Amino acid sequence: MKITDHLKKSNGKTLFSFEIVPPQKGKNIQELYKNIDPLMEFNPPFIDVTTSREEYIYVNKEGLFDRKTTRMRPGTLGICAAIKHKYNVDTVPHVLCGGFTKEETEYLLVDCHYLGIDNVMALRGDAMSHQKYFEATKGGHTYATQLVKQIKDLNNGNYLHDICTQSDDKSDFCIGVAGYPEKHMEAPSLTTDLRRLKEKVDAGADYVVTQMFFDNQKYFDFVEAAKNAGINIPIIPGIKPIAVNRHLQLLPQVFKIDLPEDLITAVDSCKSNKDVRQVGIEWAIQQSKELLAAGVPVLHYYSMGKSTNISQIAKTIF
Repeated sequence: MKITDHLKKSNGKTLFSFEIVPPQKGKNIQELYKNIDPLMEFNPPFIDVTTSREEYIYVNKEGLFDRKTTRMRPGTLGICAAIKHKYNVDTVPHVLCGGFTKEETEYLLVDCHYLGIDNVMALRGDAMSHQKYFEATKGGHTYATQLVKQIKDLNNGNYLHDICTQSDDKSDFCIGVAGYPEKHMEAPSLTTDLRRLKEKVDAGADYVVTQMFFDNQKYFDFVEAAKNAGINIPIIPGIKPIAVNRHLQLLPQVFKIDLPEDLITAVDSCKSNKDVRQVGIEWAIQQSKELLAAGVPVLHYYSMGKSTNISQIAKTIF
């Protein structure tokens, strides 16, 4: 079922969802199941599954290092199928511009269609570790808007290179895109970033999931600004509980977000990461309660492969 259909079916009730990270290559999928199992009691209508682009590793060959390209967390589509089969829950694979050609993207979308996957999250993706700025893959898309358009074209039966343009077996993907309450790190202003989001919506996006934020007012202001910009699709808030002390430096650095002073003070006063984790849970609970009262369509949690803190939050909210 499409995400938009789940929202209609909810009759205004706030839904619970979460995002998982595929296991590293060579790791057992059972560990992933152990983290999903405790969250199923909260009846998530869908689970997002991230996709990682390629990265470089260096293999020592008799004292010389040979650079190889690999994907350390492959299997996104297989995990989506496994979750759908095991839990009977819709899955949302992340589809990236970075690391994929247009042809590879089309093959992935065809596989999704065959598997009965109705939803995809269209993202540009990040730059590789050696790149200062994002560089498009040769033969791939530069912007998420272009990726959304390709998915929408496939929904209309239009394949690359004018092949199968008269196909009767059309896909019908519900397309999610990312939104940034504190603007994308590369955008010169929030107004500019909202224009880019509007372009994704005009290209065919059906809903938005936000980057993490820790001040709800920034989400509320973002939703209002989006409406004023003519964006009238559901905007789902993304929530990430602080879990370790180093998140105070890591999250602002990686995601270019601000942390509230009260949260910083609470984390700084902790004597251990166990204490930090509890602060993160309590902060996320208060965030969730306020968002729930505001009637947000979904509370979407970034689990990053761990579920104990998400479970404690959900027990309080749902």
